[in-house]
Amino acid sequence: MSPRYPGTDDAGRPVVAELGRAETPGEIADRKAAARSERRRNQTAFNLGVALVASLAIVAFLVVVVVRPNAVDREPVDYAAVAADAQGAVDVPLVVPASLPEGWVANRAQLRTGAADGVVTWSMGIVTADEGYLAIDQGVDANASWVAERVDGAAAGPVIRVGGLDWTSYDRRDAADPGNVAFALARELDGSTLVLSGTASDEEFAALIDSLGGLE
Repeated sequence: MSPRYPGTDDAGRPVVAELGRAETPGEIADRKAAARSERRRNQTAFNLGVALVASLAIVAFLVVVVVRPNAVDREPVDYAAVAADAQGAVDVPLVVPASLPEGWVANRAQLRTGAADGVVTWSMGIVTADEGYLAIDQGVDANASWVAERVDGAAAGPVIRVGGLDWTSYDRRDAADPGNVAFALARELDGSTLVLSGTASDEEFAALIDSLGGLE
């Protein structure tokens, strides 16, 4: 006769306290099936939790990195060196800031040739200390279509005086989505047309014009 241990019946099977007897084979099978079902539910919940966390991380990445329609790059560009190299390719003096106000950064500078409209364009992008954006576009022998493209199709506004010079203004600041061309100023130079545009304040536009110097 096998020894009887506490909590077991005469056959050595565990006695279920709430039943006061050993489990039947059917009860054992049901208990194991219920345990397996509970483990599956827990695993499913865990997998869903992991998937949710991963999805939220992807959404956060897209919001921070991708969904920035008006974001501007602050990686500095040596605009003076680019302008010096480009000057030999055009017959008019390129409009280049002598220096930028403290905290301002030029983030692009290039001479664009071979455009479909035949206009050679000197172009710079500038980020101000307050994260405003300013663009300098100088078109050699430019036409009205070139200007319209630079001001995003805005109608010409009043002529205003900034930096001691007269400029034709283009104001899109009331537009639903002005993008990076919320306001623009344009004037004719000797052999070229200059357009300044961006999202910067009136004071920052004036500071940019002061930095250009020598405009006639």
